Amino acid sequence: MAWGDSPGHECGIFGIYAPHEDVARLTFFGLYALQHRGQESAGIAVSDGRRIHLHKEMGLVAQVFNEEKLRPLKGYIAIGHTRYSTTGSSKLQNAQPFVVESVLGPLAVGHNGNLTNAPQLRRELLTRGVGLISSSDSEVITQMLAGGEGRTWEEKLRVFMIRAEGAYCLTVMTRDTLYAVRDPWGLHPLCYGHLGNGGWVVASESCALATIGATLERELAPGEIMAFDERGPRTIAHSPAPQRAMCLFEYIYFARPDSIVDGQTLHAARVAAGRELAREAPADADIVIPVPDSAVPAAIGYAQESGIPYQEGLIKNRYIGRTFIQPDDRLRKLGVQLKFNPLSDSLAGKRVVLVDDSIVRGNTSGPIVRLLRDAGAVEVHMRVSSPPIKHPCFLGVDMATYPELIAHRLTLPEIRDHLGVDSLAYLSLEGLIRATGNSGKGFCNGCFTGNYPVDVHLLEKEAFEG
Repeated sequence: MAWGDSPGHECGIFGIYAPHEDVARLTFFGLYALQHRGQESAGIAVSDGRRIHLHKEMGLVAQVFNEEKLRPLKGYIAIGHTRYSTTGSSKLQNAQPFVVESVLGPLAVGHNGNLTNAPQLRRELLTRGVGLISSSDSEVITQMLAGGEGRTWEEKLRVFMIRAEGAYCLTVMTRDTLYAVRDPWGLHPLCYGHLGNGGWVVASESCALATIGATLERELAPGEIMAFDERGPRTIAHSPAPQRAMCLFEYIYFARPDSIVDGQTLHAARVAAGRELAREAPADADIVIPVPDSAVPAAIGYAQESGIPYQEGLIKNRYIGRTFIQPDDRLRKLGVQLKFNPLSDSLAGKRVVLVDDSIVRGNTSGPIVRLLRDAGAVEVHMRVSSPPIKHPCFLGVDMATYPELIAHRLTLPEIRDHLGVDSLAYLSLEGLIRATGNSGKGFCNGCFTGNYPVDVHLLEKEAFEG
């Protein structure tokens, strides 16, 4: 997916119970592995068995933490969070984890997702006199747990799941226990593994476990609540929805290609999507090139199935997107040239299949096509390894609004002409689901079809701003 056209990622959550480890340091590296899921803020909270110590700031994980910031975070349980805002703007008050005191002791919460009934829940808290310092639905979750019904944390978590609607994966840390919660639809991934020496790790993606040397056990089931403490891991509740609804965009773009979902790497699923795309939408061309880096697996699959040679045609500057320094007017006018440089030797005189994993707004695909033509490509046939995105996401992804979505505004021929390509084709929804290898399981396809697994509401991202 082209830089500037990608949907906002979600959030990355991490949790660890490990009495014999430096849990803050391991959480740092776990968050580093989940940096792709959110780049706005990062935070780590650690429990020493009596109190919770917290540090969070705006910025990338490596900008927020150093040896000096990690040193005070002593304890044996930790949770971490790296954020992309979906509800609530990008500012420190909305950074996670949220930490509060309650009648049962200290509580810290990290959240990935979006509650669709957040306005109602927020209003109930304010009516009860609960003061809220942020505009994030994640603080609503924290306060619901801190002051909700139930005599124990386990009871409070069960009550929360009855009240909450929408998407949520949670790491919840009390004084002496780590909890992990996945919503009943299983909208976003959450897994756990063991570290040895009685240590247990929870993360949004298995790549974070591998980074710190933990062994993947399994994914949490939809509707499952797990506890990790001195007794080891245990399931304390399991209340799935009638049908699973895993987010298809995890397969297309969000999750790292080396992460494992439903028993296979995302790389394998994306290669399979490329093969499906080649079968559905062949092209008469000389080379297949990806929009790097996210479309590389799909382009490999397209080349394998079509027999057209795979080649690199665009070189990506991988560090442009990791700076908060904004380009000046002159650099801004260069647009995608800040991010991509074409390989003229590979492109000159060639008919090119350009593979991308998705098109959201379409505001960078056209400039990329012009880059290829300026470098000598005689034909550009664009192939997209996902269906047209016609609807926003209300379940934890900052996808864009209806007016911003190019496939909502324009027909396929109009998009083709707008991008300046010789031909354009998208992968069908059926082909995408086949590529996951899990056709019998349910998926959320709301951004493609407008059919969401739960009731959704048109809520502005900054609706709770003061």
